[in-house]
Amino acid sequence: MKQTILIILFFLFVQKLTAQKPQVSLNEIPVFFSEIKEATKQNTSLWNKNLYGPILLADSKTRQLFANELDTAGILKYDGNIYTGTLPNHINIANTSINWGGKRWAMIMLPLPQNKEDRINLLAHELFHSAQPSLGFALNNPENNHLDQKDGRIYLRLELEALKRAVQTTSEKELKQHLANAVAFRKYRHALYNGSSTTENALELNEGIAEFTGVMISGRNKAETTEFFINGISNFFANPTFVRSFAYQTIPVYGYLLYNKDKNWNKKINARTDLTDYFTKAFNINIPTYLKKTVKKIASKYNAQTIIQEETKREEKIKELIAEYKLKFIEQPHFEIRFEKMSVSFDPRNIMPIEDKGTVYPNIRVTDLWGVLTVENGALMSPNWDKISITNPVKIEGKKIIGDGWTLELIDAYTIEKNKTNSGYKLTKK
Repeated sequence: MKQTILIILFFLFVQKLTAQKPQVSLNEIPVFFSEIKEATKQNTSLWNKNLYGPILLADSKTRQLFANELDTAGILKYDGNIYTGTLPNHINIANTSINWGGKRWAMIMLPLPQNKEDRINLLAHELFHSAQPSLGFALNNPENNHLDQKDGRIYLRLELEALKRAVQTTSEKELKQHLANAVAFRKYRHALYNGSSTTENALELNEGIAEFTGVMISGRNKAETTEFFINGISNFFANPTFVRSFAYQTIPVYGYLLYNKDKNWNKKINARTDLTDYFTKAFNINIPTYLKKTVKKIASKYNAQTIIQEETKREEKIKELIAEYKLKFIEQPHFEIRFEKMSVSFDPRNIMPIEDKGTVYPNIRVTDLWGVLTVENGALMSPNWDKISITNPVKIEGKKIIGDGWTLELIDAYTIEKNKTNSGYKLTKK
């Protein structure tokens, strides 16, 4: 089964807030393309490659596309000094790289950020993903479910608090101490959860390096970059979950601080690099022999008491929510849909692992050979991504099936039927 996973970086909830407003002015589109073209040209030395390439700006409301060049399939048409067209319904809209219309594109959802530097950052991030295979980095988005556990969250937050202090200090001695403490929290977290260093590293090599690239190309000065990191980490702490979004905070800070010492560091790594070990050596950090004792001792410097209190309260709430989700999608009758050749897009900030049963995605859009499923009130993805579970349908209107917070639009070759043994539903092919 072929799978395509599109992680929405400019999140779904933004679409809802802006749905009634114009997504973009046609006069702005050429300006956006010109900005990122100039920024990537000026930063060719970052990867010894100009990352500028095919870009699709997609309006999630109308599915209208605005491109900086033609496709080879004849879908886009010349419109002034840009190219426009309509994205087919079976293709999900997300901030991602996509092979479509005979080319590999960076797709970005409209509206773009109002701030120029934020706008360039986002576009450069996605252009890196387009160029990623040619740079030797794998496209990999593993879930890090341990970061939804109490201790996993605590020691990630402590690491990020140390990085906030590191990026703000003007003292070389304090910088090294904060970085050493950040790495200590990271190494201790990895020691608590078997295999976590591998899954975290995989996501950081993918999304972390992409975001580092966006930051370096954005054009922010030192003060603006510091503010960007501080605000970004503070806002990140408010996310419902960290399992897929943490890499946007960690690697950009480590990478930016190392870039001040070695402007070629990123060109010395590859898809097999262990970034934790790399930064440890690059910053000349000594890992304490008694790691547990060390992190307990230094934690108070980084707001540990408040973090522990907040995570303890969260843990109790999460237990209740997990019980609710298990009842909804596992224990009581539900609708199971198996995948054949699926593509998905979702908000990575609010997903919730449900023990070994899979992960709940509050917002997700799935396209497959059978049609399109749009979910706005939760769905359970199986651990191996071969099926998705939703609540039983409440209304059937021909090929349009409606449930509590979800809509399924089927093609003619498929239908649904009730499972007589458990009162649930399943998808069948005629």
